[in-house]
Amino acid sequence: MVQGTGVLINHLKELMLHTDLKREDTIFYITTCSWMMWNWLLSSLAVGATIVLYDGNALYPDTGAMWKLVQDEKTTIFGCSASYINHLKSQGVKPGKDYDLSSLRQISQTGSPLSAKGFEYVYQEIKEDLHFNSIAGGTDINGCFAIGSPIQPVYAGELQGPGLGMKVKAYDETGNPVVDRQGELVCEAASPSMPLYFWNDPDGKRYRDAYFDFYPDLNVWRHGDYIVVNSDTGGITFFGRSDSVLKPSGVRIGTSEIYNQVEKLEEVADSLAIGQNWQGDQRIILFVKLAEGYQLTEDLKNKIKKTLRENASPRHVPAKIIKVPDIPYTLNMKKVESAVTNIIDGRPVLNRDALINPESLDYYDNLGELHAD
Repeated sequence: MVQGTGVLINHLKELMLHTDLKREDTIFYITTCSWMMWNWLLSSLAVGATIVLYDGNALYPDTGAMWKLVQDEKTTIFGCSASYINHLKSQGVKPGKDYDLSSLRQISQTGSPLSAKGFEYVYQEIKEDLHFNSIAGGTDINGCFAIGSPIQPVYAGELQGPGLGMKVKAYDETGNPVVDRQGELVCEAASPSMPLYFWNDPDGKRYRDAYFDFYPDLNVWRHGDYIVVNSDTGGITFFGRSDSVLKPSGVRIGTSEIYNQVEKLEEVADSLAIGQNWQGDQRIILFVKLAEGYQLTEDLKNKIKKTLRENASPRHVPAKIIKVPDIPYTLNMKKVESAVTNIIDGRPVLNRDALINPESLDYYDNLGELHAD
């Protein structure tokens, strides 16, 4: 993927207008250099702001490590993921009580959807008089589709609205805009930071297939997130991925990266990976159809996890591995992650007629293992 100078233009819009970043600010985001938020953070230098860089475990030596850094560096804007906030909440951490956060005027949060209770935790246990700026976009555009506004109210569980110049809508399965109900996130107009082209894609087919083919009669960018546009507030609620890209803790993982490793094992005949919304984040669930004569033992589960950890990354390791009798496929033999994800998240499956084995979906309904840690 090749991106251009439009990324910096877009970052400056998001930093100066949506984040209200100024030259005298000190901004700090918990991010590795492999995440797009690293680029976003570094663009703060173009505003003249001071940036704080941190390398290492954000919870070392304890859950207060980042808040001590905010205190000591007099950070004014602090950024983190939803999973980080959820962890603090689960541990009963109260940064506002234990640290001097008088310099802090904004917390930016991204990576995955944060629940309304997560918003409430921020205002109750971190600081009540700040701007909680929940943002969402993608590595593809190196920026945000939806983001906050320093002059509008914050509603728990909602991003405050589309980014300036981002013509964001929610579409139903037929390509019609909808409000107050879940739909696909689309962008109806071009923006400066959209990719210029893909490598080794001279006619642009792979680019079009990736973003513009989901609604073939409409020239709109479909991003692969489920959202609700709220008519009463103008805010946008995110519900996680709708496509086959997994996003645990905000890091994008293609399901093919998992299949390429798992299906090399002689014990596994076929597999299917999905992302399950779980406790304010997303966790990877791996369903396996075993080769004849094999059982899903603890040893095999550990072998699968070790293979993924060593040959892909620790992020690729599933939270759960579940044996299934069959994997659903379309008539043209494509795996159907979206149908299984819909079943698990309680949404209807609208394309059963397009499957070669629609009866295989019945097994995925009401799996008790999916409701436990």
